[in-house]
Order: sequence, then structure tokens, then C-alpha cells
Amino acid sequence: MALWLEEGAEPVTENERADLDAITALKESTFIEFKEKGNQFVKMGRKYYNDAIDCYTRAINQKVLSESENSVLFSNRAHVNLLLGNYRRALSDAEEAIKLSPTNLKAFYRASKAALSLDLLNEASTFCQRGLERFPSNEELKKLATQIGSKRSEIEQREAQVSMAIAAAKDLVFAVESRGLKLGKAMYQELTGVRKPVIDKSNIFHWPVLLLYAEVMSSDFIEDFCEIDTFSSHLDMISLHSACPPLSWDVPHAYTRDAVELYYEAGVGAILSKGEAMRYFLHGTAGSHAADSICDEEQNLDHQEFSSGKKWVKVNEKKTLYDILRQPDYVIPGIPVFFIVSKQSPFYKEFKAGKWNLP
Repeated sequence: MALWLEEGAEPVTENERADLDAITALKESTFIEFKEKGNQFVKMGRKYYNDAIDCYTRAINQKVLSESENSVLFSNRAHVNLLLGNYRRALSDAEEAIKLSPTNLKAFYRASKAALSLDLLNEASTFCQRGLERFPSNEELKKLATQIGSKRSEIEQREAQVSMAIAAAKDLVFAVESRGLKLGKAMYQELTGVRKPVIDKSNIFHWPVLLLYAEVMSSDFIEDFCEIDTFSSHLDMISLHSACPPLSWDVPHAYTRDAVELYYEAGVGAILSKGEAMRYFLHGTAGSHAADSICDEEQNLDHQEFSSGKKWVKVNEKKTLYDILRQPDYVIPGIPVFFIVSKQSPFYKEFKAGKWNLP
């Protein structure tokens, strides 16, 4: 019987040839049956996609028809895997379909589509261009080529933004180090968000600065405090003049321009390492997702706990922001934070006596 023939052996008798023809016919019939069932399952919707894949796989395993016919099956299975989001499997099936039949238009399209979904843009472009070389007027391949080009531009733009964010963060870290400033963990971000300093073309720092009224923990915010500006120039712009209505909570109108003093909290905070500073400056930028890998490269020392005795230090308004930030006892809590008190308020004595603590 032909069933007992060794692999590669040719049938000798008429009976063996007849048996072999019958087996082949049965396999061909099974092949067609599984192929048609697979097509039906695809038409029935997503719920039946796995059944379709199973049918196409069973048909492929018959190994009886021509390479071009098997190419169609691999391409069909690639199509279903695309619909299911199994892009790696779809790409593998489409590649096999192309090997079996280099004229399989749908296989080129599906290989390119799967590669695009995996962000393998070079592979996607190669399959698309190979398809267009054989089928130059195919509109679907042309549309796909346009999508690949758009995706490439999008990725290149995103990579450029990431590179710019990383470069800006490195510049900020260098500027902090070169100025001898101490950067600490960000505080009060519920008030400030993710605002960060910037450096202009003249290598001058522009800091966002938070002003807190210690008595009630209300706040003012200076969006752009140039490091060479004095404090008085900015306090003059805050609505503390007698001609201005008092702050909503300042019933006795104690917080006038002449009565207020500015303080910073000295001697506290953990100084960020270079890597931690990079991570902080990258947070909220296009480079935030790359922070860990970049910061591992930049990491040099663990952060240092700074403690020289907590105290409140009065700010000389005639000094520049840089003059204060470089003080040896000041750790910048992400961005500079200063506290406003009024000499005309009863709270002033409590504050000056050291009896007030941050809530």
C-alpha cells in the first residue's frame, strides 16, 4: 500500500499509484475544505478569528498544493493576525507568503502593514516598495507608503524633541553645578506644577519663583525671575501698594509694600545628585520617558542630606536672585521658594521667635 511507502520513495505498482492518488485527492479536498471554512470564519467576525487561523493552519499542514496556493493561505492567516493585533505573527506569515509567491500583492501589503504596526519602518518601507515595483498602480500600497512616510516624520520629530529636552536638561545641570548652586527635591508642586528654569542665549538663568505668605500659606508666583534681577524690582510689581486693594485675607491691610519682609528657609533639604537633577529637569518634557536610561549614565553620587541647622534667613531686597541662591545654607527646593511676612502683623513676632513651622 502507498501508506507504507518510505519518504521520497516512488510507487511501483498500479495499486500503490492508485493509493497515492487517492491520498493526494483526499488531502486536496481537506485543504479546500479548511481554506473555505477559514474564509467563512473571517466573514463571521472577530469572535471567530481564532477559528479561522486554526483552519488556515490545518490547510497549510496538508502540504499538497502549489506554492502559490500555499502563499494565499499564509497571506490569509497574516490578514487575520493583523486584525487580532498579532503583528509579529502577521509579519512572519506575510514574509512566508512572499517567499512562496513573489507576485502575491496582498502578502506585500500585509507584510508592510505589520512592520509599520511594529514601528519597523525600514522593513515596512522595503516591503511596500517591493510591492510597488511589481504593482506600481496599486492605490492601497501608495496610501501605505504615504502612511510610512508620515510615521517616519513623526518619529524623527519626536526623537528631535527628546534630544532637545535631554540637551536642555544637561545644560541646566551644568549651569547649576558651575554656579555652585544646591538643587534639592521639588516642593509645593501642587502650586507650581512642573515649571522649570530656562537658560537664555546669554547663559542667564530665568527661574520661576514661588512666594508664600507664611501667615496663611497663600501664594504669589513669579513666572520669570531673571537671576540678575533684584528682589525689590519684583516685589514692587506685586499688589502691595497702598493704592491697591488689600489681599482678600488681609483684613487689617498689614501686608503693604513697606511692611513686608522676605525670608528663605536655610539649612534643610537633600541635595540632588547629578543623575537625580537630570531626572528632575526631564520630568514633564518630551525626554521624560528616557529619563531612567539617561540618568543612569549621569548618576555619580547619591543625594546628600544637607543640614546646617534649620533657620529663617532674611533676604536683602537689594540683592539679586543669584546672590541668594548661591548662599551656602540654601538648598533650592526644585524652584526657589521665599516666604513673605509683615512687620505690622501679630504673626510677625511668632515667626521671628522661631515658633512657626511649615504646615
